[in-house]
Amino acid sequence: QVQLVESGGGLVQAGGSLRLSCGVSGRSFSGYTMGWFRQSPGKERDFVAAISWNGRGTVHADSVKGRFAISRDNAKNTVYLQMNSLKPEDTAIYYCTAAGAGTSMLAMSRASEYGYWGQGTQVTVSS
Repeated sequence: QVQLVESGGGLVQAGGSLRLSCGVSGRSFSGYTMGWFRQSPGKERDFVAAISWNGRGTVHADSVKGRFAISRDNAKNTVYLQMNSLKPEDTAIYYCTAAGAGTSMLAMSRASEYGYWGQGTQVTVSS
């Protein structure tokens, strides 16, 4: 059983920053590709960013490139999402997710690749 717990969400003004964290327990963290998705009310869950098991490969959605950065610390069983220059349209529930280490870079943006999901953390950006 793998458990993912997100933290770090909150209310921030446009242009501000937040860092989300996701702690993973249950199995070897370093064996997972990790990702972040987000969902706004009335919209589908969208890909935000993903990182390979060893941290050497990352993928970011075009909408967040240059503003968000995903990273991981395998010693701490934690994945992070640094969010800078936040915009009101970034408002959403952010979900941490885990997939097998063999997930290809091309597949990292697909929600169907991920078998484990956290409960989500709310991020609200005010204008």
